[in-house]
Amino acid sequence: MNWDQMRILLAIHRAGSLRGAASDLRVNHATVARALQGAEQSLGTRLFDRSARGLTLTQPGELLLPHAEEMERRMLEVQRRLTGLDSVPSGTVRVSLPPSFGHRFFVAVLAEFTALYPDIRIDVVATNRISDLSRQEADVSVRAANSIDEDLVGRRVVDYVNAAFATPDYIADHPDLTASQGAGAHWIGWGGDDTWIAQTPLPKATPRHTLPEIFMQAEAAAAGLGMAWVPAFLADTHPKLVRVPDVPVGPGRGIWILLHGDLRHSARVRAFVDFICDWIVARRPMFTS
Repeated sequence: MNWDQMRILLAIHRAGSLRGAASDLRVNHATVARALQGAEQSLGTRLFDRSARGLTLTQPGELLLPHAEEMERRMLEVQRRLTGLDSVPSGTVRVSLPPSFGHRFFVAVLAEFTALYPDIRIDVVATNRISDLSRQEADVSVRAANSIDEDLVGRRVVDYVNAAFATPDYIADHPDLTASQGAGAHWIGWGGDDTWIAQTPLPKATPRHTLPEIFMQAEAAAAGLGMAWVPAFLADTHPKLVRVPDVPVGPGRGIWILLHGDLRHSARVRAFVDFICDWIVARRPMFTS
């Protein structure tokens, strides 16, 4: 089997269907079906069992799987090393980041970066899922985390703070927020359990609604539904929100800028990583106070 066939075998195994594999590989359904049929014919055996639940590997398919994964690892390594050889800052850099970072914060970074590097195109992958840089799901990861376990190159640029935000009208309707520790007011919920509320300066405020994204929480607060406990650097620029007076900030997470070691010498990747790190460091007070 050649690499194209192995690549499609892996995609089908991971997606569990021909259609899902075609979507992941950005090809049409017929291409995937033909490749699978050709591989099975050349080997003289079925690689997948078909059922209502999707496609699952047969025993011959399971025997092939580790070889396909090893071939993928070697191909990705070659691609990363070739990418890392460029010396001119031009081309595309794929950047993964949380969706909430893509609103005001990252757009400001992108505007200034583009002015300096007009020949570099930034393709953003907005996801809360941790992108696998070893599989080239992205070149650079902008991540909010307390720690990083993967073997990646990068730095913890700054630790941001969280703050309480609401509309001026909401604050006026709840004049004793600090004295009452939030009694009678509402937090916009994060989802899951509500133990985080006890760690805020207003532990007696109760949760209202569950909105799992920071920008959704900010918009709910802007609509007067309650208070949002969110990263201050993201909400300070919202035109309808202000910080709840006399409420101290709380610890957030670190902002990490990460890349795979093979890309350290890529001019375009290095240009972006250096720029965004310097941009954040130059504006440290907006993240930390």
